[in-house]
Amino acid sequence: MIEQLQKDSLELLKRLISISSFSKEEEGTADVIEQFLQDKGIKTHRKLNNIWAYNQYFDASRPTLLLNSHHDTVKPNSGYTRDPFSPDVVDGKLYGLGSNDAGGCLVSLIATFLYFNDQQDLSYNICLATTAEEEISGNNGLECILPELGELEFAIVGEPTLMNLAIAERGLLVLDCAVHGKAGHAAREEGDNAIYKALKDIEWFRNYRFSKVSEVFGPLKMSVTIINAGSQHNVVPELCTFTVDVRVTDAYTNEEVLKIIRTNVDCEVKPRSVRLKPSSIDKAHPLVQSGIALGRTTYGSPTTSDQALLSIPSVKVGPGDSARSHMADEYVFVEEIGEGIQLYIEMLKPVIKGK
Repeated sequence: MIEQLQKDSLELLKRLISISSFSKEEEGTADVIEQFLQDKGIKTHRKLNNIWAYNQYFDASRPTLLLNSHHDTVKPNSGYTRDPFSPDVVDGKLYGLGSNDAGGCLVSLIATFLYFNDQQDLSYNICLATTAEEEISGNNGLECILPELGELEFAIVGEPTLMNLAIAERGLLVLDCAVHGKAGHAAREEGDNAIYKALKDIEWFRNYRFSKVSEVFGPLKMSVTIINAGSQHNVVPELCTFTVDVRVTDAYTNEEVLKIIRTNVDCEVKPRSVRLKPSSIDKAHPLVQSGIALGRTTYGSPTTSDQALLSIPSVKVGPGDSARSHMADEYVFVEEIGEGIQLYIEMLKPVIKGK
């Protein structure tokens, strides 16, 4: 069965690569995934370009785990020397846009779902969600279907990690800050310089240290990355705006960080969003321990994924290498797909069977 799953997964990935699926333009790949699952006898659900399904013997009295990965891609960069939509296998590498991020993970999780689908002795239900708009953190991807998936206990998010276990992921806050002064002529003692007023708060962002330190990531990081003020050399500026990039660790929620910041600075602070949350799973969780027993290592991921939209324990793990994501001539090793399927299955077996 595993051998057939591997063969089917490779063919499915080739089909997906051959179809353009830039974020917000994933209808073609959604159609292919939907038809693939239906051809396997799976009842599917669809909203926009998101496809999801439940295992055959779903039992509402049991907890449910989520298997999730995305089928949208970034646009190919100018460094490509190959056709990004041509799924060519050369020297064991399957080339093509989205092959590594996150096609290999996606088809491996679909295969894992199919492996467990008709088994009756599972202690967990399985929900498979193949989703859109991950690359742009869009609103019409995983986030828009979460309310329809039902209660979920924990999740595997498929992203290329060399099948090691990202047990935490940083959240992201982008803050637009504004300091107001009063305009005046620079040659006279007039006005209230907004730049000077902003310096105190900028220095606070530079030097403040949050009291709680993540075991995985260490301290929370804040960086002032953009500043704008003034219109001409002889006018004291009445407004200074600056942007702060905040990488939130699993030691805090985004809301807690925002409250601490507003308590300590005088400027206006407006977050662009609080939806990209830090995420984590306890290292003692059975799924993590199962992965460790299979020789997988744990780490904290600096990159953001759909994991940031989940409020349940989740681990990010998948075949492929994050270093290949978004690169020119993207590829995934064919053998990585087979290894990914096998490892996903072996990780889940002691967790969802025989309880």
